[in-house]
Amino acid sequence: MNILLLAPQPFYQDRGTPIAVKLLAQTLGELGHSVHLLVFAEGEEIVIPRVTIHRHIPIPGIANIKPGLSLKKLICDFFFFIKCMQLVRKHDFQLVHAVEESVFMALVLKKIFKIPYVYDMDSCMSVQLVDKFPSLGLVRRIMEWLEKAAITGSIGVLAVCKALEDIVKKCAPGKLTARLEDITLLESGSEGDENLREELGINGLVLMYVGNLEKYQGIDLLLAGFKEAVARRSDLALVLIGGKKEDIQSYQQQTKQFGIAANVFFCGPRPVQQLGYYLGQADILVSPRTQGNNTPMKIYSYLDSGIPVLATKLPTHTQVLDEDISCLVKPIPADMAEGILILAEDKVLRERIAGKARQRVQEEYSLPAFQRKLKIFYEKLEDRLDSRL
Repeated sequence: MNILLLAPQPFYQDRGTPIAVKLLAQTLGELGHSVHLLVFAEGEEIVIPRVTIHRHIPIPGIANIKPGLSLKKLICDFFFFIKCMQLVRKHDFQLVHAVEESVFMALVLKKIFKIPYVYDMDSCMSVQLVDKFPSLGLVRRIMEWLEKAAITGSIGVLAVCKALEDIVKKCAPGKLTARLEDITLLESGSEGDENLREELGINGLVLMYVGNLEKYQGIDLLLAGFKEAVARRSDLALVLIGGKKEDIQSYQQQTKQFGIAANVFFCGPRPVQQLGYYLGQADILVSPRTQGNNTPMKIYSYLDSGIPVLATKLPTHTQVLDEDISCLVKPIPADMAEGILILAEDKVLRERIAGKARQRVQEEYSLPAFQRKLKIFYEKLEDRLDSRL
């Protein structure tokens, strides 16, 4: 098919959604489809076979667009939609594949041009909006209504996790739906020359967090729990990889207030291609997320690393994690500290859950598994499109 893939994100960047979009576009191309990918003006230029990348016009003063809702993103969405309309008028698309909020644009395109669309549901936008801006709780019902309209108006929905799949089934029980989780990003032969223990002067156990430092990631919880753990075991070190300069500076100030600055190291971003190399330098990997219902992309790489995972016992994690392959704790500092110490003091436990986790990833969250799930969904989708002719 000739597919318009809408992804209102900076592209390409080494972070969550852009990585997932790249994998999606690449797989659709490998399945034989012709893909036109529309993204924001910001981002690195890359080449993907059978994929033509389009961007809206650059906007002066608009750059460094963060994940989630923001004024910058809304401005880009406006120009993104203008470009979207131009592409639809120029090309004969058989399908629109809409990621995140672009589904509302796809709904408009369907009304005007009669082009069916797939809703690629990476998050529940109504929940995400209220989590970030609690004062907007009054508009949650409107957002939920819009999301339901987007689901029911689609020809099919791809949900990134079980929680979102359940929402779809509740809204539209007969809708073609598939769960297409993210996958491990670890590459075989991942190498590097940065020995964090030597360069940072770490002698004890290393806890590691990888990802952005947005509030929903639970870094405040992690630092508070780590403070309690260090009070009982002073040889622990916490290494955080990722985050923007202003976020790092803010959390560095917090570690000074907690009296744990000597045990906490903010390293900034590292290439995603070397993710396995850095994860392998840890003794424990942590995911302290406190908000949202979608599973963090990092979790799949964490599980594939051979290093034990400590995570908050919330749906964002428990729809993938269980006690066999991770250590789950309540999202409070005392329990976070207890989980850190349990893993730190039990090497046999660390090895057991890490081994089971790696096996689970190879069975369910690998690249071949992703390709198989997407292929099956698109085969069913094409059957439904054919039946409409």
